[in-house]
Amino acid sequence: MALISNSALAQEMATITAGEYRPLYLSADSPVVRVSSFLLDKKPVTNQAFQEFVAQHAKWRRDVAPGIFVEKNYLSHWVKASSQFAPNAADVNKPVIFVSWYAAQAYCQAQQKRLPTVAEWEYVAQASSTQKNGSQEKGYNQKILDWYAKAAQQTLVEVGEVQPNYWGVHNMHGLIWEWTEDFNSNLISGESRDDSSVNKELYCASGSAGAVDPSDYAAFMRYGFRSSLNAKFTLGSLGFRCAQDVNH
Repeated sequence: MALISNSALAQEMATITAGEYRPLYLSADSPVVRVSSFLLDKKPVTNQAFQEFVAQHAKWRRDVAPGIFVEKNYLSHWVKASSQFAPNAADVNKPVIFVSWYAAQAYCQAQQKRLPTVAEWEYVAQASSTQKNGSQEKGYNQKILDWYAKAAQQTLVEVGEVQPNYWGVHNMHGLIWEWTEDFNSNLISGESRDDSSVNKELYCASGSAGAVDPSDYAAFMRYGFRSSLNAKFTLGSLGFRCAQDVNH
């Protein structure tokens, strides 16, 4: 298969202005997290873009990628085309899935980018189509929960087919789960004695009542999902997008 034009990698990015984000596991009077201005891909990375990356970085080919960085089903939805694996023609503009954190980070670094942090991702994801924080809009959380209930079974569609949010970013919800740079530290305080209590407060029904919004089940599910991941995992509902510092 011929190499795909570099335009596949030239992902358009949205400018996200600085703001504050309050993690759900903190109490209502806890200090908020300050998110600096940054850039974020408007759409998840597609199979087409990832295929070009693989063609230029052979280490990440499906049949070559080291087992310490990927599971056996890495890019398992790709098919053999000539001497290499490639996405089906119908899937080129769908989000790439079955990619590990290591592979996603390598892709972003090759573009002189990085994966977004949990705080950055959540800050952008709380936006509705008209507001920076649409979480209090009627039906906002339920719409996300409805997708979570069927994400594992649904057939993926092409990226960017839904209305963008306030920031001009597509598919933060309703298409795939996404890797974040610090996915495995979102419940870690740095002090092991404190870490155990944070987990109990999040996952014990009585303790979670002290969270910022104990009714925000969609956010609890994201935190729970992230905490269950290992960096080499490759799942059929998990992809990514890249971020970049504004002053890069």
